[in-house]
Amino acid sequence: MNRLLIAVIVAAVAGTVFAIPIMSEHWAAAGTIRKIQFTQTFTSVEDPGIGHSSEQLAMVLGPNNGTIYSGTLTYTASEPVQIVVFHKIDKSDSRGQPVWTIDNNTIYAETVISPGTDGGTLDFAGSALGIHSTNSSQFTATVTIDGWIRGATPAFLQNATTIAPVSTLRLSREEVPVTIPLHEGFYGGRPLYYIMTDSSDGQYAAQLSRQGWHLQVSTILAHTPQNLLNRMYVFTNGVPGTGIEGFQNEVFSSIPSSRNFTPLTLVVHARWVSGMSRQVLNSTKEILAANGTGKIALTNTGTVLNIPQVTWPGGQMASRNGTVLSDGTSYTGGQVIAIDNSTETVTFVAHRGWGPDGRTAYYILTGGTPQGPARLMGLPDMPSLSAFAPYARDLYLFTNGIRGGGAFGYQEGISAAQPGDSSYSPVCKVSLAAWNDGRKATLLENLGDIDFEKSQGLLSVRPGMVYGSSYMLDCPIIEIANKTS
Repeated sequence: MNRLLIAVIVAAVAGTVFAIPIMSEHWAAAGTIRKIQFTQTFTSVEDPGIGHSSEQLAMVLGPNNGTIYSGTLTYTASEPVQIVVFHKIDKSDSRGQPVWTIDNNTIYAETVISPGTDGGTLDFAGSALGIHSTNSSQFTATVTIDGWIRGATPAFLQNATTIAPVSTLRLSREEVPVTIPLHEGFYGGRPLYYIMTDSSDGQYAAQLSRQGWHLQVSTILAHTPQNLLNRMYVFTNGVPGTGIEGFQNEVFSSIPSSRNFTPLTLVVHARWVSGMSRQVLNSTKEILAANGTGKIALTNTGTVLNIPQVTWPGGQMASRNGTVLSDGTSYTGGQVIAIDNSTETVTFVAHRGWGPDGRTAYYILTGGTPQGPARLMGLPDMPSLSAFAPYARDLYLFTNGIRGGGAFGYQEGISAAQPGDSSYSPVCKVSLAAWNDGRKATLLENLGDIDFEKSQGLLSVRPGMVYGSSYMLDCPIIEIANKTS
């Protein structure tokens, strides 16, 4: 099962040479063969091999006497890297081929595959597997391994093995397609397409919902720092068009390829001054110039919308291959199923979870940070989301326990807030929930369940962190079930 795991735990093997991920719930015994399956983000270190001190290495699967690894590696890296497979050989066999060693006693032949790329998928088999760069600068890489260990299982992996989950939970409609209207706008004189999911103002949400899609109300967005927000200029008069007020299309101040981009967007009204010749303005530069010369007046409405951009100049959200949704792929490879320009709609994967009171909630994913996990899910990397942690809702994701359709292959996640709550936000701050003893795992469906199991010492909850950075998502809830009596 291809799942996104962001709990970064490493074990030191052979001194400080090899950093090996311990993914406790992903090891299943099979005689002398053990299944290996995990997703992990690595940061490289100085290559400890003799003659390689000016290079960088991240060891994904470390060497162990009598162990052979085989399987498939999928990776994405912060810069072009090499994939290196190590093969343990006798010292007498080392002449005439590339070798790697840290002590001139234990020798590994090297196979370098997929050189100089920042992502891809490939098969491997060998004594160890690493990601390598001939540069001296540190890099990060997120990898998914789906394979096998043959022969002796490394001791550090034996210690990581845990009790298998007590059961499997399969919910109906775990992932469903949801089709959302696209709106056309401008950035820098060029077109882009966007969706709207949430509004800080209830009246504005109701007004925009009449255009074919229901916007949720998130009053907490009104308190976000305005200097950090994207800006959308909405014309309230001027040239008639398909804009949300019936005039020209909206103009945005940034796009996802900008480092300061955020989907949280401040609405600024633009109005032509009486007597001025009216025309289409399609860039922030033109709007500010027209405002400076008194041709248009700008009004900060104070309303904040969540506006994910689907296509923009030079880029678009990643589309997954195929339209069939499955438990093993719903969180990886892209969150967009289809973009239909003829009908001006986009279809997303909607993920099932629970709200704080146990009601079923569906949410979509449109962006995230840090880069490694975001890219693995096919999301635009949005570093600016970290600044909105005080205005985000907690999303509890389970990393062990009962198997299910959640992000890590276990039960569905639980949101700490939902539409209608004063603390509801489309932005999520991921928290990881883990059973201290997997044999005692039970199905949890609301915040009260989480609090109770924590008070009993059965469940541990910690912030989702990737190398010191909070794991954040733009994950607006698009539907929540009605309460039942």
